[in-house]
Amino acid sequence: MVNNKHIATFILGALAGLAAGKYASMSDEEKEKMMASLKEKANNLKEEAVKTAGQAKDYFSELTAKGTDAIKEHFPGAEKWMDDLFGKKETTTTSENTEEPKS
Repeated sequence: MVNNKHIATFILGALAGLAAGKYASMSDEEKEKMMASLKEKANNLKEEAVKTAGQAKDYFSELTAKGTDAIKEHFPGAEKWMDDLFGKKETTTTSENTEEPKS
């Protein structure tokens, strides 16, 4: 039984074979141009990815700040409530009887 995965694998294999044949028939100068072009495209892609990651970080920082401000505006006691709920709670020391009971 042939499914879509088999067809896709066959097509990718055929394209890889054609690309290898074309590369083998290129002159050294054409190979160098192609490799330089591929390196340039890869570097551009990397720069875009780094730029996008930086923008995402800035966006989420801004979103966090705006969200905090909105919560404070609409629920003035939110900060105290969150501190009470998630903040460090002071633990009171209780003196426990460490002696074992006498029998």
